[in-house]
Amino acid sequence: MSRVSEVLISKLIVETFSSRFAECLHLDVAIAGAGPSGMQAAIDLARQGLKVAVFERQLHVGGGIWGGGMLFPRIVVQEEAADMLRGLGIDLTPHEDGLYTADPVEAVSKTTAAALDAGATIWVGMAVEDVVIRENSRVAGVVTNWGAVELARLHVDPLALMAHCVIDATGHHAEITRRLLAKVAGARLCDGRETVPGEQPMWAEAGEAALVPNTREVYPGLVVAGMAANAVFAGPRMGAIFGGMFLSGRRAAEIAAQVVSREKMNA
Repeated sequence: MSRVSEVLISKLIVETFSSRFAECLHLDVAIAGAGPSGMQAAIDLARQGLKVAVFERQLHVGGGIWGGGMLFPRIVVQEEAADMLRGLGIDLTPHEDGLYTADPVEAVSKTTAAALDAGATIWVGMAVEDVVIRENSRVAGVVTNWGAVELARLHVDPLALMAHCVIDATGHHAEITRRLLAKVAGARLCDGRETVPGEQPMWAEAGEAALVPNTREVYPGLVVAGMAANAVFAGPRMGAIFGGMFLSGRRAAEIAAQVVSREKMNA
């Protein structure tokens, strides 16, 4: 049997954590939020060989998928996203009108495994509380702290990690985009607005249709994805249908890869 001691256990945890965290000090893409759009973006970017880390303040990944619809453990996806989920090994049950249902636990588990297998790093219990800005008004990284520190409202200074691109996949509140606009004097989004209006009341069809067009680089170095995209551009909410989230994540990855290429050329 292996030798076990309390000190050795602590030593291994501290040393391996420190080593892994140090590897993330310089990233190609930092993703705030481990919901379906953030995880799909991580999969696609990591598969391209980019250095990607996902930061999730909760102790679990998956965002709103876990709850299905009002705690009924099923989610709905549409035909346009079906092949993406099948490609991750997620079992889909077909229904009328080109819709499918899936098990949320399977969807989260296989999406997470795919991101890790592709080479992405996923940090749980670690929140993005701010962004790093450079003199050319470009987002250049993320400011991180423990989710428990936020919850306890402790005054603990954060740590910063640099990134060529940041994806705001924080869901309905679009936290990263809101914080940037609140803290950077005169900051405007790509369409000239200075505020995030938030999502509109539920309209599933319109909300799903809006997600991919709303997935954009909204500020130099900052891309919005998933419900954060609809919040930024006042799209409707859509409830427990998740195909648009995965499609938005894929689009966010395409945009982020372009941003990384641009920033590396300008370096």
